[in-house]
Amino acid sequence: MEKYDFINIDEKIITGIKNPLLNIKGTLNLENDYDFEVKCDGKKNEVKLLTVGDNGFVLQSKLPIKSKKIEIYLITNKQKYCVSKLTNSIFNRIFSKIFYIIRKVLVKIKVLFIVIYKGIKFLWKEHHFIIPPTLWKKYINAFIDRMKNNGVDLFYQPFRQDEYLKWIEENEVIEPYEKQKYEPLISVLIPVYNIGEKYLSECIDSILNQSYQNFEICLVDDCSTTEETIDTLKKYTELDKRVRVKYRKKNGHISATTNDALKMAKGEFIALVDNDDTLSINAFSEVVKVLNQNKKLDFIYSDEDKLDLKGIRRDPNFKPDFSPDTLLSLNYICHLSVIRKSIVEKVGGFEVGLEGAQDHDLFLKVTEVTSRIHHIPKILYHWRMVEGSTSMTISNKDYATDKGKIAIENALKRRGIKGIVLKDLETTYYRVNYLYDKEPKISIIIPTRDYASTLKVCLDSIYEKTTYKNFEIIVANNNSVEKETFELFDEYKNKYKNFQVIDINTEFNYSNINNECVKKASGKYILLLNNDTEVITPNWLEIMVGYAMQKHIGAVGPKLLYPDYTVQHAGVILGLGGVASHAYIGAKREDNGMYGRLKVPYNYSAVTAACLMVEKNKFNEVNGLEETLKVAYNDIDFNIKLLEKGYYNIFIPQVELIHFESKSRGLDTTSEKYKRFLEESKYMYDKWTLDYDRFYNPNFSKKGWFVLDKKTTKKNK
Repeated sequence: MEKYDFINIDEKIITGIKNPLLNIKGTLNLENDYDFEVKCDGKKNEVKLLTVGDNGFVLQSKLPIKSKKIEIYLITNKQKYCVSKLTNSIFNRIFSKIFYIIRKVLVKIKVLFIVIYKGIKFLWKEHHFIIPPTLWKKYINAFIDRMKNNGVDLFYQPFRQDEYLKWIEENEVIEPYEKQKYEPLISVLIPVYNIGEKYLSECIDSILNQSYQNFEICLVDDCSTTEETIDTLKKYTELDKRVRVKYRKKNGHISATTNDALKMAKGEFIALVDNDDTLSINAFSEVVKVLNQNKKLDFIYSDEDKLDLKGIRRDPNFKPDFSPDTLLSLNYICHLSVIRKSIVEKVGGFEVGLEGAQDHDLFLKVTEVTSRIHHIPKILYHWRMVEGSTSMTISNKDYATDKGKIAIENALKRRGIKGIVLKDLETTYYRVNYLYDKEPKISIIIPTRDYASTLKVCLDSIYEKTTYKNFEIIVANNNSVEKETFELFDEYKNKYKNFQVIDINTEFNYSNINNECVKKASGKYILLLNNDTEVITPNWLEIMVGYAMQKHIGAVGPKLLYPDYTVQHAGVILGLGGVASHAYIGAKREDNGMYGRLKVPYNYSAVTAACLMVEKNKFNEVNGLEETLKVAYNDIDFNIKLLEKGYYNIFIPQVELIHFESKSRGLDTTSEKYKRFLEESKYMYDKWTLDYDRFYNPNFSKKGWFVLDKKTTKKNK
């Protein structure tokens, strides 16, 4: 049997003594579509094929118990290659069973050590081993679940197709539609161009089969040249009166074509659907249920996933609730989108000239004229991956990223905001660097208690690397006693005119210390900064203040790295592992994160006060930091207060600092400190609803960031 360089088989085994099952795992390096064929003694056998990651695959086939000769063929580009041969026998299957049992025992032993090691590491990073009693049960259950699932399978990874399909099977429930009082007409706008009958029929059928039936389908053919497309359109106009078609005499591309569909629409709402995509059967019923809860909604969007070349679901996009700054980084809304028709008409419909980013442009415009926006955290739309489609890779339509940049630039102009839009080359998403005519003054507040060498690293990095000029540093001295500390203070007072020390020699209360310094700060913007940080990005203040000065933005936080340059802070998720936790702890500095979360700005519920910028007026508007919270969670409470006032907090990964972890305060190892920590945790649970974070999709686990819970693990309540 010949070996081929385009396929690598990592595992091939036949299991099951009474019910033989062929399992093959491997990777492929192919640009063309492919399929597998399994033959048992020369006869074709049924095959189940799943993709894993970008180029991995898992093949399974139930074998006849008496079959002996098993052949596996790869079919691609109209060629058939025999890639593996196996012999099916009872002896081999018994041997595999014994080997499996032995390996399982060894794996369990290995997993035990791994789980214990990771648990110790996690408890140190998250709690310094000071674990609130409210979390004991949760962590014990997590340990048991992890052991049951061999340590590494506690969660489903959303971008492993096989695991995502299992999650769907365990969690997705489609409820029957019950008649509602308010049942508006929904006009589905579908621009059509040279699409094959199979995909176009599946698209239209998925709409006609909706459980909610008050809709119309407005199809506009953009001068297609294939008879197959035209014949399919004619077939459906004869099938259902709700299907209406306009035929353009001249090709005008997607924006003009969709505008024609908009003119055809008679509905109160429009829904945007591509001509090769499909809807979940409950898509419109979920939308109408939401509208019956709030008839004033103007814009409703849902989660989505993709269909691979074989029509199997993969790559879910579990989205946050409305996030205006995230929308300036990428079109995270995409599909399914249902918008009030009058709003779309008000903003001028789809922009001709921005083809490829016309939806992004429309969403930016719509969200400028209405705040009545609702997100349905259910996958209601399936985006088909076809050759040449942006759903396969954005590089298939490079022009789309250029048009997206223009759409964001236009949005800034409409809003009267100065800024430079930069494309992130690794993710094809965007970053906005805001501009201003004059540098506003920034007050950098650094609480400290001794550890002069640590503070010196922080101060030197600011003075030596910072390109921003208009700032002051206020060091809040809290009970320092070492000679070296006061010598350092004197050195910097003599060296820099914008450096001062304020003595606050009271019991340590992080909130009180910062609040007192803010009162004496002369800057329009406040930067709360830990003494154990080191600046990496020279223009950090320029970028951070650009965001902080936006009217809708509350707290601004950068990417913080451990000394080994792994991620320490990349936004905070409420309810994750307790009160709240950082996302992407331990990720590599160069990682992109899910949909660019480690590369471009994203709205989060909170950012850490280890480095946090906010406008002084907004700081005072929420009465600063809560002084009841002396040590823990005061920054989380502060961020939530900003959210309650209608502001959006933002994480900006283009700014980086090293965070060496808190040293001045020491660890909460005494019984008194531990009691205070428990009281502060209880304060947060009593004050806020922490089980819901609107910037973190509820389908994701609260035990690990951006993963899916298995059925054996229970969601936090």
